[in-house]
Amino acid sequence: MLYQGMVKFIRLSKMSLQNKNIEEAHSYNLRVQDILSELMVTLKQGNTIADHLLPIYDYMKYRLIEANLHKKLDLLEEVEGYAVELSETWSAAMKVNKTNN
Repeated sequence: MLYQGMVKFIRLSKMSLQNKNIEEAHSYNLRVQDILSELMVTLKQGNTIADHLLPIYDYMKYRLIEANLHKKLDLLEEVEGYAVELSETWSAAMKVNKTNN
């Protein structure tokens, strides 16, 4: 659900930025950053998956901050691509897990 929320708020931030509603774009961007922060603190360090996800989350958050500071739509689109991929991967993993149990 967090990944889906990330995708939703990135898209809302993009739409707000395109409509020149800077405050709203900022607010949605911060919501995505909050989700990433939550994902980062819940990772179990020393776990192979967590060790690979942390730098990805960190990079995404960095790009969101840059997008927010410079009002760059292309940076939001970059992060959206990662968020969509993570969401799809998580959904596929859940389906495989259900099939195996």
